[in-house]
Amino acid sequence: MKSWHDIAVLSCFSLVLIGASPAGHAQQTINYGVQPATMPIYIARELGLLDPIEKKHKAKIVFRSFAYGAPENQAMAAGELQMASAGMGPAVIAAARLPATLVAITILEQTAILVPKDSPIKSVGQLKGKNIAFPGEGSQQYPLLLKALADAGLKAADVKLFKTDGAQIPTLLQNKAVDAGITWDPHVSNALAAGHSKVLVKAEKIMPIMQGHYVGNGEYVHNDFLAKHPDIVQDLVTANVKAIDFILKNPKGAAKMWAKQIGFPEKTINYSLEQGISVYSRNVVPEPATIDAYVSFLQKSGILKPDDKPKVNATFAQKALAAK
Repeated sequence: MKSWHDIAVLSCFSLVLIGASPAGHAQQTINYGVQPATMPIYIARELGLLDPIEKKHKAKIVFRSFAYGAPENQAMAAGELQMASAGMGPAVIAAARLPATLVAITILEQTAILVPKDSPIKSVGQLKGKNIAFPGEGSQQYPLLLKALADAGLKAADVKLFKTDGAQIPTLLQNKAVDAGITWDPHVSNALAAGHSKVLVKAEKIMPIMQGHYVGNGEYVHNDFLAKHPDIVQDLVTANVKAIDFILKNPKGAAKMWAKQIGFPEKTINYSLEQGISVYSRNVVPEPATIDAYVSFLQKSGILKPDDKPKVNATFAQKALAAK
């Protein structure tokens, strides 16, 4: 969920690499792109849901971890990943510009505008003339910030924008080096659980798209792998839904599992779940209305081009919801 301008530059070159990619051939290893965040696929692994999939298909599912979406998409473009989990921005970019298809939406919300806990700022309108940290114009946080400002009658020129890594925003807020910052989870929960920051406005208030929330995370698949192994893709999407079922029934148990899987403080994960910073719903279907609204949002912000049309297949999510 960082900056994706570099993805656009690499797209044409990446398509050449795809032609020589081994991703479409039957493989014993299935490389699954992940990030150190509260993704359901980690819970699926901890619950042992991936073991029967490996046995059934005589395959090994290997997690490949990335710091954010751009390098994850570069790996997908090079045929190094068969499936991936990433922020909806990178997921939709991949589905639009790479030989990849979006098959599920696995996390909602995740982004928020934060201010120091003792800040006198109570509304977005009071950000006029203030320093705001953000992760760059190529991030989905940037258009969200612009929309929040516009809704309050402000423009980008009315504030002082400071570009930085999303992971650094909690530190900047703690040190009061900026007046506000917009970032995504787990950085949001890090700042909140540490007690030095508070939410000014969540993404769901800026742009509710799905079930009253902003869309946060998607699962997408390399098209060669999807064409040759739809049964494996189905099993993995179903595993994600079963993991979400567990998260909804036992959030504290899920927090313990995530802490073990990604090395994140259990306290921070619990805070995220309790405060709805990251939201989970078993309805993971990428409905046309949801995708159209999100694509329009990214096109208006210049992150997607007018002719960028993401490839979406909702049947895997629909079958996963119907599975017993």
